[in-house]
Order: sequence, then structure tokens, then C-alpha cells
Amino acid sequence: MSALNPALAAHLRTGTTTTCRCWALARVDGVVMGFTDHDGPLEFDGITFRADTGLSALALQQGTGLAVDNTEALGALSDAAIREDDIEAGRYDGAEIRAWLVNWRDVSQRHLQFRGTIGELRRKNGAFEAELRGLTEALNQPLGRVYQKPCSAVLGDSACGFDMSKPGYTSERPVEEVEDRQAFRFAAFGGFDDGWFQHGRLRVLSGAAEGLGGVVKRDREIDGVRRIDLWQPLRAPIAPGDVVRLEAGCDKRVATCRLKFQNLVNYQGFPDIPGDDWSISDPAKAGNLDGGSRR
Repeated sequence: MSALNPALAAHLRTGTTTTCRCWALARVDGVVMGFTDHDGPLEFDGITFRADTGLSALALQQGTGLAVDNTEALGALSDAAIREDDIEAGRYDGAEIRAWLVNWRDVSQRHLQFRGTIGELRRKNGAFEAELRGLTEALNQPLGRVYQKPCSAVLGDSACGFDMSKPGYTSERPVEEVEDRQAFRFAAFGGFDDGWFQHGRLRVLSGAAEGLGGVVKRDREIDGVRRIDLWQPLRAPIAPGDVVRLEAGCDKRVATCRLKFQNLVNYQGFPDIPGDDWSISDPAKAGNLDGGSRR
């Protein structure tokens, strides 16, 4: 982390300190929450750090090499702070955590001790325990280019470059029927071919499951009913009337990239790479063996 704040360092050298710890939690959906183990609320960086959450943290482990810094946070589940329903829905998965040592008499005297993300999160008997992983955790992820026929990009990301806001590639509509948070049925709607949203995403825009989504397993129209099935059920309740957005899907094939999205220039696969059966294929029986095409 950064160098110790000079004013805080001077305060610590006095031997009689008024320090506490503060945590800021930023979920991927934009919700920011503040907690402190002080007996009163504190405020800085535009965040109010609440004292009535029962949050505390264990010792922080940090190293000078590439070892992963980590700690754990403990706290109570409550409707006013961290709720079990939100944990179950995955709203805290990958949330960013920052932790400070703060002089509660003068919050400008503070030191950022930890920055990372939430790893494994467990809850039991009205309490939760969260593993906090430091920034070096990302260095444990394997990186590199995969040489394969299918495209390796995610539709709409920087490598793909396709603009998902183009007309004809998304559809927003209220849920009409839903079964097991996984199977959605709508009255037939035109403008989208059968299977247009297969391999795409369904995102919830309103209701209890707002902000959640899933990958579309199957998109088909039968007898005037459009059915959208997800690979996994949503992790929060969804009801008729909640608005969802359907996004077109990509099966990673070069023909789909060229014909459906007109985005072949950004195709990130290698469609002409030989398959595994090339090395065991029979020798060509043609008389012209000049190294040209076998076709």
C-alpha cells in the first residue's frame, strides 16, 4: 500500500492513539457500503462508515513478494447492512474491498492498509465470514492466447469490438410467464429469428432480481410462444411484470461473426487451423503432390 500518512505516523508515535479500522465495499452493481469497528459513524471519500454493523476483521497477512495478501472479515447479517438474500443472489461476488487504519478524531489521518476483492463468502446462524483477497490474487490466473477455431472473445468486449446497442440485437420486455427462475415464456414477438438469443444473455432490469442475469441455453418459438431457457436458474426471485433485456447470442463460429454481426474483421479465432485428425489422415492418392490444396 502507499506510504504511511505523516500526520498519522506522528499520532502513532505518541503512544496514546485514537485509531479504528474502516472498510469500504463496492459491489459490481455500483452499490457502495461503509463499515467501521469504531463506536460511532465516520465519513470520508464520500462514504459513510457505519458503526452498527458488527463488522470486524482478523489479522492481515501481507508480503513483499508475489504471495497473495489476504485476511477475513466477520460480521452480522442484517436488513440494514449485508443481507443473506443478497449473498445468495451473488451480489457480493467479486466486490472490491478497501480497508483503512483511521484516526477517528481526525479522519484525514488515515492509511490504506488493504485493497482487494471478496473471495469465498460463508454465512451461518445470522452471521457471515468473508475471505478477502489482495490485488496479487490476479497474478495467479493463467494468461495467454489460445489457438482454436472458435472465437475466444466475449461478444461486445474490447477484443470483439461489436456495439451491442445497435438496433436489432437486444429486446427489452416484461416477463409474462416464468418457471423455476429459469424458463421464460413470452407471446411471439417479431423481428428476431428463431434461436437469435441462444448463447446470449438475459439481464433483469427491475424487480427483486434487478442486476442479475444468466446465459441463454435455448431460444425457440413454438405455437406462437417464445420460450427462453437459461443454463442456470437466477439466484433471486423474479415475477411476471419484471422487465428483462434479451441480448443476441454468438456461437463463436466464423460464419456467425460474418453473417449475423458483420464483424469478421475482429474475429479472434483461427478458422483454418488443422483439426486433430489432420496428423492421422490418409495420404493423398492424387498424382499431383505439389503441396497444394488436397481438395
